[in-house]
Amino acid sequence: MKAGNEAAGAANAAPAKTQPEQLPVRINDKPYYPDGDPQMPLLWYLRDVLRLTGTKFGCGIGACGACTVLIDGKAARACLTPMQAVSGRAITTIEGLEGAQLHPVQQAWLEHDVAQCGYCQAGQIMAAIDLLARKRKPSDDDIGEIANLCRCGTYPRIRSAIQRAAVLMAEGNS
Repeated sequence: MKAGNEAAGAANAAPAKTQPEQLPVRINDKPYYPDGDPQMPLLWYLRDVLRLTGTKFGCGIGACGACTVLIDGKAARACLTPMQAVSGRAITTIEGLEGAQLHPVQQAWLEHDVAQCGYCQAGQIMAAIDLLARKRKPSDDDIGEIANLCRCGTYPRIRSAIQRAAVLMAEGNS
């Protein structure tokens, strides 16, 4: 699969030329025209083709959430999502949050010292962003419904960071 100059990695890749017979997939606000196996999981396209390695491989069966990205603003497991399912859609990875300021969820993660090993954190952050888009002031039960796993067991800090991010977002720090 290719899009522009993908072999050089997403940071150096120019958006692909328009191919009218195919809708682009927008990844972190850049259009790409994948032309390989339509069953290739989005995770492998992100990591192996675009070199966006923030999205992690954890289990390969959608159980752990390390591969969570946003597809049209909703949390999805990239290991289970075939490339054909994302044509014409917008994908946001942890790298897509990069900007002049941290996203409020990232800021809260730092304030609450959430990460230990860090492996699951990109997926946890993306799942939290999805939750906060749906519920501005989530309850503990709402947060508990996030099905991402953390081997280090930082769930109390994840919970408090999500609650802090909700406050930051309500204050307009988004």
